[in-house]
Amino acid sequence: MTKVKIVTDSACTMEPGLAEKLGIKIVSLSVMIDDVIYRDADLDGDDFMEMMANAKALPKTSQPPIGEFVEAYDELGKDGSSVISIHFTNLLSGTVEAARQAAQISKTDVTVIDSTFADQGTSFQVIRAAEMALEGATKEEIIQEVEKVKENTTLYIGVASLDNLVKGGRISRATGVLSNVFNIRVVMQLLDTGLETMSKGRGAKAFIRWFEEVKKDMASKNNIRAIGISHANGLEIATYYKEELQKLFPNMHIPVLTTSSTISTHTGKGAFAIMYYTD
Repeated sequence: MTKVKIVTDSACTMEPGLAEKLGIKIVSLSVMIDDVIYRDADLDGDDFMEMMANAKALPKTSQPPIGEFVEAYDELGKDGSSVISIHFTNLLSGTVEAARQAAQISKTDVTVIDSTFADQGTSFQVIRAAEMALEGATKEEIIQEVEKVKENTTLYIGVASLDNLVKGGRISRATGVLSNVFNIRVVMQLLDTGLETMSKGRGAKAFIRWFEEVKKDMASKNNIRAIGISHANGLEIATYYKEELQKLFPNMHIPVLTTSSTISTHTGKGAFAIMYYTD
């Protein structure tokens, strides 16, 4: 039986050591801060937030070179293995397109999947794929399961300041100025068609009011399989969300992780994400 190996990128947030344990290959995006290029995978999330705050301009992110993907695929396929490569949503990065181009060049049998998510929303798919690969599942079985996880994933992003979204050209400057003047907090849901605003409100309490509604919705579900919480220098509120959700799901492990530099570049300081998937 042909082995299957799993590849992802550094915008896929996982607990330390998990990728190594499950045999997941991570190809790194890069970040340029004041003309110096860093590998996203080498940057500590908290250190990056300080570097970004002190930078002269908003850092610029870029997808991995096609050659790095080709090299990774060729190496993994030397023993005849197939590769499933699962990546950061195409809405926010060109990473998945670079992976697709590399797959056409590589000698290895590679299937590239757009996760349509980011952060732990992507890792739900990647971790499940890696677990199945270790269990000896076929490529077709893994792809089918990944698509199921994708279809049943929900990801919310809370943004405390719209400055970085404005600087990165994601929203208009006028919108950003008005939101900052009125201390507006925004919660969006990441869909395969884009970011959809779910809630707006003034001050930190706006996040809490939104969370109470989400908590009610999650409490009504009896088939939640995994929950993840990530943040960009927003540990306090992320920890609060974990504690509250842990009361609802006492037996579930809920990671609270610092998001990657490529994501926090766009979301800015104080952002968070809550994501989960169901059976």
